[in-house]
Amino acid sequence: MKPVESIEIDTLVDGQKIGALVIRIVVLSLLVQCADGFDLAAMSYAAPELIRSWHFPASELGPVFSAGLVGMAAGGPLFGYIGDHYGRRIAILLSTLVYGLFSLLIVASPDLHIMLVLRFVSGVGLGGLLPNTVALNAEFAPKRLRATLIIIMFMGLAVGGILPSVVATTLQHAFGWRAFFFVGGIAPLLLAVMLYFMLPESIKFLVAKKGASKQATALAAQLRPDLAITPRTQLLVSTPSQGAHTFSPKLLFTDGLGWITLLVWLLFSAALVVNFFVNSWMPTLFRAAGLTSDETAVTQAAYYVGAIVGGLVISRLIDRWGIVAIAAYFLIGGPVVAAIGTTGLSHAALTGVVFLTGACVLGSQLGMNAVTGMIYPTSIRSKGAGWASAIGRIVSTAGPVVGGWLIARHTPLPQLFLVPLIPLLAGGMGALLLIYLCYRRFRGLRLDETAAGTDARS
Repeated sequence: MKPVESIEIDTLVDGQKIGALVIRIVVLSLLVQCADGFDLAAMSYAAPELIRSWHFPASELGPVFSAGLVGMAAGGPLFGYIGDHYGRRIAILLSTLVYGLFSLLIVASPDLHIMLVLRFVSGVGLGGLLPNTVALNAEFAPKRLRATLIIIMFMGLAVGGILPSVVATTLQHAFGWRAFFFVGGIAPLLLAVMLYFMLPESIKFLVAKKGASKQATALAAQLRPDLAITPRTQLLVSTPSQGAHTFSPKLLFTDGLGWITLLVWLLFSAALVVNFFVNSWMPTLFRAAGLTSDETAVTQAAYYVGAIVGGLVISRLIDRWGIVAIAAYFLIGGPVVAAIGTTGLSHAALTGVVFLTGACVLGSQLGMNAVTGMIYPTSIRSKGAGWASAIGRIVSTAGPVVGGWLIARHTPLPQLFLVPLIPLLAGGMGALLLIYLCYRRFRGLRLDETAAGTDARS
């Protein structure tokens, strides 16, 4: 086999057969994303027990739910900058450690005020996971499977969301609400040790920042065992580096990205505000409506099982049809979410509706996570995903707060679940416009960084 003198990273990555290295990265990233799904669901499951133990109105939990979201909003741009400047790997490690440590400290919270502060700081760490796992997976995935692999990685959100139902039916009876945060703190700390030894840095980041280093060529050889890559092989980045040395999102509005970035922010906000509105209050509302704790756990878990199915379907649709799939999910999601408030539903029917809600709402969120990993170039990929997540998290703080306010006013369930129709409709309209803009930039429905770079220079 003749030694390879030089090769572009895009060619290297796109020509691979998925092997052990990429599978390891996707699996580790999936485990990391479990933290995000577990975090929100754990707080939702802990809420009824907290209310009974500390004797406060349910509406007072709204700020505690939102504190974690505000922390995520701060952590997204912060760790997005760290990821683009110092590396995806170090940003993921730091985020996991911060989240795990401060989640564990919640176990010792004496009141809601301390819990709110700890939720904020743990949210900062949690917010750093999305932009950097998106960037890392996008830079190792061939473009024909990029959305699919990113969304498979984000299946961790759904898996993490199911796990608190296991805690609820086992450990909660003995340890109360603290069981959720003990598990949610210990697991990320143990995972950080695994990441330290097993998670590689992005090969595209290494080459863009440092050239063809020994580390980069070693990763290239693992990625493409079919090529004779040696320490002398020159690795090239085909897309020009724009730099990512500032915390500012200004670069996200250059090179024809301005309106695309604004619409990405709108779609992130719409998906997240509905997710947190629905997901934060479902257990409390279902228990108040007469479901047992075990029935509530099953129904809540159906939301995340639906997300797994919806995410797998949308991953293939995005690889083929781009933003069209996102628009469809938003528009279908409206009537599905509204159906949760239908009076007289049996437990089985309610579980089915919640399953479909997870498929549409969390499915669209998973889809947008993949889209941000495909729209932005390598040099600002973590920044793009970080700011999109941050804006979405800031807007999504309204979800739990508005839900708490409506519950305090004793709003009937049918009216309560009509509220998400507003952001879902806005998201659907925004997605339709984004289809047009991405079609022009990427010269088709598929999202391809190389095509975007060529288009921007033409």
